[in-house]
Amino acid sequence: MKLALIGFGQAGGKVVDQFLTYDDAIDGGFVESAVAVNTATTDLRGLESVPQKNRVLIGQARVNGHGVGADNELGGEVTEADIDEIQHAIDRVPTHEIDAFLVVAGMGGGTGSGGAPVLARHLRRIYTQPVYGLGVLPATDEGGIYTLNAARSFRTFVREVDNLLVFDNDAWRSAGESVGGGYDRINREIVERFGLLFAAGEVGHDDHVAESVVDSSEIINTLSGGGVSTVGYASETVETDSGGLLDSLTGSADSGLEDGAATNRLTSLVRKATLGRLTLPCDAGSADRGLVVATGQPTQLSRKGVERGRQWLEDETGSMEIRGGDYPRTSADEVGAVVLLSGVTDVPRIDQLQQVALEAQETTEQVQATAQDEFASLVDTGGELDALF
Repeated sequence: MKLALIGFGQAGGKVVDQFLTYDDAIDGGFVESAVAVNTATTDLRGLESVPQKNRVLIGQARVNGHGVGADNELGGEVTEADIDEIQHAIDRVPTHEIDAFLVVAGMGGGTGSGGAPVLARHLRRIYTQPVYGLGVLPATDEGGIYTLNAARSFRTFVREVDNLLVFDNDAWRSAGESVGGGYDRINREIVERFGLLFAAGEVGHDDHVAESVVDSSEIINTLSGGGVSTVGYASETVETDSGGLLDSLTGSADSGLEDGAATNRLTSLVRKATLGRLTLPCDAGSADRGLVVATGQPTQLSRKGVERGRQWLEDETGSMEIRGGDYPRTSADEVGAVVLLSGVTDVPRIDQLQQVALEAQETTEQVQATAQDEFASLVDTGGELDALF
């Protein structure tokens, strides 16, 4: 699947930078172009892989390159004001060669949470390709302002994109881990899971062609229902040799055993990917649509295993909209399963964010009402004093 990546804010820029590195490492071919947008000069300078000409600094008239200080309302305002600057960079993207846009943003900061929905709305108005979001939720221990930003922007981001893929930092932080080390590891987890998903179907001239191809249309159809999506991944290291392929060609007795083992392995990996740690923890049964992608050495992949895994996910979700296929990787030393669950609704983290947003709104209304009462009291007191004199 060919993507135009747009990283918005500090977290978004770093993730897109990592996507470029990962795409090159696996020879995935899913990144057609990458742009980074920020209000802070230092964040843009810290990127390594995004081309210099595709790094866009916005909001200079308001914040002079120093960021918006976690103020997502300001982030949205400067994005609206400087949307032409961003569009100028996007104009260099060969949009006729891409399947979709992916706007990546951390939802706790000011620039990403405020600006990403604005850009998504702009892109959907101009282009015919789908516009997806990849939102990274802050961990609950990062501070109240970041949780509040995420709560405020989440609903807006979902509304402005064709589908919002979510990664929840709260489910992936490790105890005792340094902040910098934690974010670096989390970014690698993000790009591996979503990168393998998007790389499926992008076949180079020397690549092994999949038995059951997962092309861009499969991913687009899975995400076409809108809403929120999550991704699971499970893998297992395997010994790679030519025996499996030779046996399958000669039809030896061992071939049946190996095929059975490969089938069971893939079925098990699909279960682990679905029921294990998802990028956004949820009840898999609430998914509206799904996609299963098997990855690894061609000789280690089993078409029957993919089909059984797909059927199991169909039973687990109760959805008839479950697709499946394989993504052969000749250089891989492991077999894996990527599971995309789209349109999930039973998500405790989202319920928590909605509650935070509701409480914040009630608190704001109470503060405003109290301020109005106090002002009215001062006015009344002033009138009484005037009457005395």
